[in-house]
Order: sequence, then C-alpha cells, then structure tokens
Amino acid sequence: MWPSRTRTETVTCLACGTERPRDDAREYDKHGDRWDRDDKTFEHLCKSCHSDLCHHPRGELEELLVDLEAGRRDRDAFLAGYLSAVEERYGTLEEES
Repeated sequence: MWPSRTRTETVTCLACGTERPRDDAREYDKHGDRWDRDDKTFEHLCKSCHSDLCHHPRGELEELLVDLEAGRRDRDAFLAGYLSAVEERYGTLEEES
C-alpha cells in the first residue's frame, strides 16, 4: 500500500506539545468516533501521554466540553461555565447539612 501524500509526517501532541513522528502518536477524536473519517481532522497524542490517559468511558464529558467551547474561551470563563453546567446537570458534590 502506498503512503498517503497528504498525511503529515510529524504531529504535535495535544497534551504535552511535543512534536513526534506520526508513527509515534495516537489519533484522538474529541467526538469519540475515530472510525468515521469523512471531513474530519484528528488531534494527536504521543504514545506516552496516550498511555497516561484514563481509558474508562467518559459519558457525556466530550460533548460537554464541545458545548462549552473548551479551548476557544479564556480559562476563567470556561471554568465558570464548566462548574455551573456540572452543578446544573449532576448537583453539587458537597452535602448540605
């Protein structure tokens, strides 16, 4: 099989920021559907960062992050929105006395 001419030879790990050869990285799809490749670009994790991830199901986390525009808003605005959305959906962790 011939390698794709459009495939990037190096990618940047979204977790640690290091540039790695594509063969030393794992594809990451924030929508959780890495098999549907139509009109999609992938982010990448180096193998070390990928192995450090928790691979348990994340339920609605990715959808929530997309809804809250993670990475597109400043940190303080994102965190305030995240805390508000989590409390609205799931309640607070603190028990009332």
